Amino acid sequence: MAANIQNLSGIAMLPFPEQTELLISELKNRFSFDEQPKNRYGDLLYFKDKKAFLEKSSGKTPYWARTVMMNPFLLHFDSIGEAANYLKGLQRNWAPYQYNCFRRAQLIQDKLPYINLKERKFPVNIPASAIGLYTLIDEHTLIASAETTSFLPAGTLKFVEDHENPPSRAYLKVQESLTMDCLFNGVELPHSGQKCFEAGACPGGWTWVLVQLGAEVYAVDRAELAPELMKNPLVKFQAHDAFTLKPEEIGPVDWVFSDVICYPERLLKWIKDWLDSGMTCNMICTIKMQGEIDWPLISEFEAIPGSKIVHLNYNKHELTWIWRKI
Repeated sequence: MAANIQNLSGIAMLPFPEQTELLISELKNRFSFDEQPKNRYGDLLYFKDKKAFLEKSSGKTPYWARTVMMNPFLLHFDSIGEAANYLKGLQRNWAPYQYNCFRRAQLIQDKLPYINLKERKFPVNIPASAIGLYTLIDEHTLIASAETTSFLPAGTLKFVEDHENPPSRAYLKVQESLTMDCLFNGVELPHSGQKCFEAGACPGGWTWVLVQLGAEVYAVDRAELAPELMKNPLVKFQAHDAFTLKPEEIGPVDWVFSDVICYPERLLKWIKDWLDSGMTCNMICTIKMQGEIDWPLISEFEAIPGSKIVHLNYNKHELTWIWRKI
């Protein structure tokens, strides 16, 4: 029997792990989209009224959705080969989100063209290639969409972790941020001959990544970095409140970084001071949420020309603002 296809009129969103309620809250408070999911497939949320979402979101993607199925359909199939052949007939690249029928999902994936679903070693190049998403609902039914909002498999990027050398796990955030910057903006990674300024650098997870890439780092914090970084010739350290230093006191740099815990209002003012100074071409900053998210304030970050706001796989209750000088 030939595969049976049922095109769906809705839209399906895959939140980041353990972020489902934040996604639903974002839909309501950022987009005024109050509809509750009609169906849940593990973490995957299916909303029936796609037209209403697109109108209210003005085409923007929710930050707390790692990927969105834009044109989902149900595929009813008899065999593994039948399911794989139908997906291959639509496009080359497919990634699974697995919450059910794990063995059967793996058999389907084995019959599809290879894509890398493993942990990546930084630095990594992510091709800007379309990638579909599918999810097995039961042994003979899957929900899928060839069009999604992420170039990452199931919107997920995980790195091979170094458990010995970095002074904190925060290093993973800057690795992911830089990878996304390369993907979105075509920016080269910081490298030898470039100067970086990091605000609130202690204990030095981000600085560690930057010097590994060969860049010089001017690191400022009230507390010192890890001892090995304090001895690194590529690191210049100053004990100070980084946000009270004016850009003119730092001087021109290629990159500005901040993972400081502070109110978003203060971060935005500090960012604007740097932009007004014209003393850098690239910035990556973590927007730390303090209680309820102030969506009008987040929109001010987003409105800055050259900006991109993302929720990283390695973010928690925070967003990452990426900027490149236009």
